[in-house]
Amino acid sequence: MKGINMKKYNILRQLQNNYVFAVVRGYDAQDAKNISESVFKGGIKNIEVTFTTPNAEKVIQSLVKENKDTDMLVGAGTVMDVPTARIAVLNGAQFIVSPHFDKNIAEICNLHSIPYLPGCATVTEVSQALKAGVDVVKVFPGGLLGPKFIKDIHGPIPHVEMMPSGGVSVDNVDEWIKAGAWAVGVGSGLTNNTNTQEDIAENAALFIEKVNGIRGE
Repeated sequence: MKGINMKKYNILRQLQNNYVFAVVRGYDAQDAKNISESVFKGGIKNIEVTFTTPNAEKVIQSLVKENKDTDMLVGAGTVMDVPTARIAVLNGAQFIVSPHFDKNIAEICNLHSIPYLPGCATVTEVSQALKAGVDVVKVFPGGLLGPKFIKDIHGPIPHVEMMPSGGVSVDNVDEWIKAGAWAVGVGSGLTNNTNTQEDIAENAALFIEKVNGIRGE
């Protein structure tokens, strides 16, 4: 199999292999870039730059350009509408994440053959996302739904892949993995109670060490 039809598949495969998504919310563009570089140094390779960050598209563009020869994957988070999705794609985003499901964003992502991971909290939302060609749904808010949500959804829809985001920590990531999470997204757990970029890198390294230990890697 060759060509653009393999593009999304290859990105999805790499995202799952990397397993941990760093959800980056910066005070400004430089802060977001610093956080991204720190978590990557700590071993997290999936970088989700949220559009709550001022000039998020510039951060995405810069990270993609500067890390083109590495195994970092850079995507856009908190993508609320089609115009934002277009901006993200034009600036090099390799995946798109939303807190909700939007079939129009799904169409844009399918057009460009990049993964769309929409937030879903009900069976109805999950089924609508699957019908729109979504390959992985985001369990959101993860802290409210909990790991049992994955098992409950896998009852009627065993084939759906799910990634929790929100409420995932180094202390409970084992529960999400055991529940069958395709990957996990972590944000504040990497940056809370930190003073330096070195602290963030250490938090990321601890998270990766915990995940790899659970997954037997």
